[in-house]
Amino acid sequence: MKSISSIKDQLRGNAVAIISLIVAVTALGYNTWRNESSEYNRNQRLVSIQVLLMLGELQQLTMDRHYGKNIDGDALLRAGWSKVLTIRDLAQLMDGSVPTSAMKLWEVWGTDRTHLGTDAEAKSRIIAALEQVRQDTRDVLGGLD
Repeated sequence: MKSISSIKDQLRGNAVAIISLIVAVTALGYNTWRNESSEYNRNQRLVSIQVLLMLGELQQLTMDRHYGKNIDGDALLRAGWSKVLTIRDLAQLMDGSVPTSAMKLWEVWGTDRTHLGTDAEAKSRIIAALEQVRQDTRDVLGGLD
């Protein structure tokens, strides 16, 4: 019986220390979770902004190629490939349907890029694929804390 009262006395005597320890461990756990969550959101934002910038540049190249504002169309198409590949690679780091829509953009670009300037449907398919990636990226950004 003496050991039971001894444990109760120790708990009563050290209640403040025990409560402090529980609060400290809980705060440490929350702080770690919050830091991880914040870092994840920062990474998603950074990648999203890069994807949106690349999409804008690719759309400009597409329009220039389609409407003939650039004399060297082959150089423009090579530049377009670098944009599409960068978008596809960056999209793999993102949540949601961005990786899928970026892969679709890569496929559409691969099929339709040489028809820009001669086929309005090719331009429309590329622009639609661009817009889908853009919308999916905005959806990811809108869902962040």
